[in-house]
Amino acid sequence: MIDLYTAATPNGHKISIALEEMALPYTLHALSLSNGDQKQPWFRAINPNARIPAIVDRDADDFAVFESGAILLYLAEKTGQFLPTDVKGRSRVIQWLMFQMGGVGPMMGQANVFVRYAPEKLPWAIGRYQRECRRLFEVLDAHLASTPFLAGDYSIADMATWPWVRGYTWAELDISGLDNLERWLKEVGERPAVIRGKDLPPSSFGDPKARDAIAKEVREKVLV
Repeated sequence: MIDLYTAATPNGHKISIALEEMALPYTLHALSLSNGDQKQPWFRAINPNARIPAIVDRDADDFAVFESGAILLYLAEKTGQFLPTDVKGRSRVIQWLMFQMGGVGPMMGQANVFVRYAPEKLPWAIGRYQRECRRLFEVLDAHLASTPFLAGDYSIADMATWPWVRGYTWAELDISGLDNLERWLKEVGERPAVIRGKDLPPSSFGDPKARDAIAKEVREKVLV
């Protein structure tokens, strides 16, 4: 049994999607970021960095794993799924996983901060991160012209990247003209396990009426 400590963020949804895809039994523990659950001593004992997601594998002597990319690799190796065993195939998956971890996630995260959460609008910062996100989307689009998924077959690289890219409107990003990226977004988003996992725990980010309230709460209680 896996205990998943998470919240309704792209990084959190990576792991709920993976657990659903891999059909692993798990218990979901939804943390309130605005209440500071992630900063409590009991959670810091699981993840010293005080960030979600984190897991505890109860079948492996309560082994704790933090950082979403590390969790995906752990689960893939534990189950033998969604990560090739041959050297080149494994490397391809890890390369695109690192592309998300080092590029798509951080850049979209910063775009979100300056578009939605900053107490004042800073056009230079907004433009800088939106342009970089668009550039990364163009890299994905060009690559997806010759492959159905990021590393050939569907893998943990897709599970890591999709929850971020699907939220492009939150950062007011434009994906017009990126037909391959749109095709990939649609195909991954139609997978039954993705449909289940993307709302565990539920997110209100897609509800226009809730956006201002979410931004205000994050600005006042989380980004402090």
